[in-house]
Amino acid sequence: MSNTDPAPAEVICAASEFTGVLHAREVPLGGPRAIMVRRTLPQRERSLIGAWCFADHYGPHDTRTGPGMDVPPHPHTGLQTVSWLFSGEVEHRDSAGVHAMVRPGELNLMTAGAGICHSEVSVTSAAANPILHGVQLWVALPHSDRDTGRDFAHHVPVPRTVDGATLRVFLGELAEERSPVHTFTPLLGAQIDLEPGAALTLDVDPTFEHGVLLDEGSVEVSGITLDVADLAFQRHGCQELHLANRGSGPARMILLGGPPFDEELVLWWNFVGRSHDDIAAYREAWQAGDAQFGDVHGYRGRIARLPAPPLPNGRLKPRANPTL
Repeated sequence: MSNTDPAPAEVICAASEFTGVLHAREVPLGGPRAIMVRRTLPQRERSLIGAWCFADHYGPHDTRTGPGMDVPPHPHTGLQTVSWLFSGEVEHRDSAGVHAMVRPGELNLMTAGAGICHSEVSVTSAAANPILHGVQLWVALPHSDRDTGRDFAHHVPVPRTVDGATLRVFLGELAEERSPVHTFTPLLGAQIDLEPGAALTLDVDPTFEHGVLLDEGSVEVSGITLDVADLAFQRHGCQELHLANRGSGPARMILLGGPPFDEELVLWWNFVGRSHDDIAAYREAWQAGDAQFGDVHGYRGRIARLPAPPLPNGRLKPRANPTL
């Protein structure tokens, strides 16, 4: 997924002392008839949870009456994209030659490395669920692997039932379930469904910080009540995570985790770099059609590729992460 904000801010991604709840802001995904998505990462209060550096939550959108998702070929560097759907279907094409479908309960993970481009289009065929609903997440690559090659992984986690909850672990390990998908830093990514009135205590890695993004229902996270699209943050050092469904209906959430990411990043538009000069060079290469990003074949959308917005007037210098 692309950040299609016409004037994206440069974000210095660094850990912070913040502990609490991040509230989403709505941003458009695409052009004049864009669907709206709810963005919780990055924010001023918190830019990272482990290496997770971007989180969009969208839907439910009825693609029969609305525009759906149509994101033209656009670039990425220095990250992995994690696509996870609750309903609907999205067609993915990338410059590594991958043509894949994103379906509910199935992980699609794309590694950008030194450069990749891809397109994403929601499917409106009779066989596909017309209600588009899911999350798009980005993971920052560590400096040692930021220029790795393009890659793509697909995994279907087996649901596990524990104490009134159903877990689908798509990255990392939780409750004796482990994903085989490779990541470049330790990570946790899981969907958790809680039955009405259910309470769940999870043993978690105390070296990880964690975030819980609520998709539906009424949930308390370690005593903090969340609204839909809120993201609760729990700092590292905790050995347990407490979840409780206080509503009369089912609840669903996404759990993210990882050890604090101690590298300084600059995130702008669809690029993750280490400096303003990195970002400027990526943008110039994309605008010039450089082979660094390759080409997407088979996309039949409204424009051939998404142009990069202008760079901001000023320069931002990464600052040191605060001591944790």
